[in-house]
Amino acid sequence: MTIVKAPNSGWWRGGVIYQIYPRSFADSNGDGIGDLPGITRRLEHVAKLGADAVWLSPFFKSPMKDFGYDISDYRDVDPMFGTLADFKALVERAHALGLKVMVDQVYSHSSDQHPWFVESRASRDNPKADWYVWADPRPDGTPPNNWLSIFGGSAWQWDTRRRQYYLHNFLASQPDLNFHNEQVQQAVLDCVKFWLDFGVDGYRLDVVNFYFHDRELRDNPARGEPDGSDPAVPATNPYGWQWHRFDKSRPENLVFLQRLRALLDQYPDTTMVGEIGDDDGLARVAEYTAGGPDGQARLHMAYCFDLLGTPHDAPYLHKVFSRFAEVVGSGWPCWAITNHDIPRVATRWGGSHPPPGLLRAAAALQLSLRGSACIYQGDELGLPEAEIAFEDLQDPYGIAMWPEFKGRDGCRTPMPWEASAPDLGFGSGAARPWLPLAEAHRALAVDRQEADPGSLLHHYRQLLAWRRTQPALLHGEMDLLPVHPQVLAYVRRHESQRVLCAFNFSADAAVLPLPAGHAVAELLSGSGARGASVQGAELHFEPHGVLFARLA
Repeated sequence: MTIVKAPNSGWWRGGVIYQIYPRSFADSNGDGIGDLPGITRRLEHVAKLGADAVWLSPFFKSPMKDFGYDISDYRDVDPMFGTLADFKALVERAHALGLKVMVDQVYSHSSDQHPWFVESRASRDNPKADWYVWADPRPDGTPPNNWLSIFGGSAWQWDTRRRQYYLHNFLASQPDLNFHNEQVQQAVLDCVKFWLDFGVDGYRLDVVNFYFHDRELRDNPARGEPDGSDPAVPATNPYGWQWHRFDKSRPENLVFLQRLRALLDQYPDTTMVGEIGDDDGLARVAEYTAGGPDGQARLHMAYCFDLLGTPHDAPYLHKVFSRFAEVVGSGWPCWAITNHDIPRVATRWGGSHPPPGLLRAAAALQLSLRGSACIYQGDELGLPEAEIAFEDLQDPYGIAMWPEFKGRDGCRTPMPWEASAPDLGFGSGAARPWLPLAEAHRALAVDRQEADPGSLLHHYRQLLAWRRTQPALLHGEMDLLPVHPQVLAYVRRHESQRVLCAFNFSADAAVLPLPAGHAVAELLSGSGARGASVQGAELHFEPHGVLFARLA
């Protein structure tokens, strides 16, 4: 049977996706935990910002050992977040505001409380015995290989029922599904179809390169002590001591992604963005978003961790984008500078007192790159990383790695809506929020920035509105100018339009000589960019200055 593709407007190409972490966005019932009705009430903020879609981190049934990334029912809402009716109302409200809705799906692993795993671990010969990755111990009783969990220790957990080990790339309560089993693949596709039929517009796919493992369970090769340059893994984590050749990013993954894409292509205007954590993330993004040798498509978009680390000077950024230009082919990236797993960019790039100009430059960079963009809730406010005391930590990753690595709670604190409200307008009232309110966020609350035309919030709105008028930024190719110690510069070109984008990522004034053939015809107004001027064949920058110009 020939399956006809549904029409797709390609809204996601160059689109802007706003990530919402449901526990921390808005609380509608005063229990201290954000929920779906709270999100629905605050969606106008996202629409007014100028985003094209929202990505909702998991709100499905879960024991919350990893705060929703351990799903026990892929087809239902956890009661702490609301009901399926609440989610339906959210989708309808988002669509009425012109926003697409993308949901976070976690298919590499489930909760150990998922009925599939409960049945799988019961015996070695039940119908789901092979739905997870089980292996016998070595003759000395140790795990079958040297694979490590990202959250620390071996990736293998002993199970006394089956007297075997099961694989978990994350917490022991997050067993890995066995995608070599065709029944597992079909069950996952059925879950994808459930939410598409419900009306969602797409998916963010958690750790999308982790679906398949090496059938032979070969040891990963040693990498040596990490130097801290890998933005995806802290230097304190032993996970960084291996080259991860056999526990993830296996070739079979690409075949499954083609099946997944074929399903989405039956629904109009849908899209997928995959999260990639890999030894060579940029190459994997290119591979996972390009068409296969047979012409079959894979993911629409993917992102990796190269902009989610601490380095952000011009030479580092030039190296990242040069590397991507080498491997991208027909692939399509989705650039993120913060998300729910990473310290907030204001602190990560700006330190304890982030310069306002740096945050504006970071926004201008992210929103002028070739690709799509993910904005994490609070990026538009310039929120710094929150300080969380050990006794208030919730994140199991941070608790295990404390104090050298403090985990992910610092970027997950409640969203500040109202500066004068005791609960920052989060909605918790007198209830203790699931994570402490960050007093450092009070002065940056939405209502305070709404009243200030010069705020970062207004800058984001202006930048996003202006970006929609620039075809070269939405659809164009990207050509890097030569590396410079302070200034990153590139040209976005589409049809007859050539837009020069230049950013001083240093705290000192800078001068950039323009190469031949790059004469500036006019500075482009309306973006909010400032701190740069054209003087003959040179660009002159104030600290953290930004320039957008039309080339002759």
